[in-house]
Amino acid sequence: MTLTEELLIARGELENNLRNLLGIPVFLIEMDGFALPCGCSGATINIRGLQVDDLEIFEEQILKYLNNAAENLEIEPSFIFARLIPGTSEVASLNIRMLCNRCYMDFARGSGKQPRPDIYILRFDRRT
Repeated sequence: MTLTEELLIARGELENNLRNLLGIPVFLIEMDGFALPCGCSGATINIRGLQVDDLEIFEEQILKYLNNAAENLEIEPSFIFARLIPGTSEVASLNIRMLCNRCYMDFARGSGKQPRPDIYILRFDRRT
């Protein structure tokens, strides 16, 4: 199966799982695989209809769905987070990321679920 076929399947499964869980029309507009110049890589899922409250209430289930999507795409994420639209409770994207050393250090300095107003952390694997 090609990468784009894998992304299509993962996007559709995740969208259906979120809709069934939340009982609302959540739309996964686009799912992209990425490799950044810094060394980070992973997937970004642009989303509409998901709110911060949904993340807080259903965090365990949503994280399970994102971990399953990552596994199906052969991504081993150390960082799973939602990017928020500043000043709102709207989630703009869900992100599954394998962090490079520099970005790991940037996020390791923060604490809590929202170290910045535009980030809601679902999972951050600290290195020992």
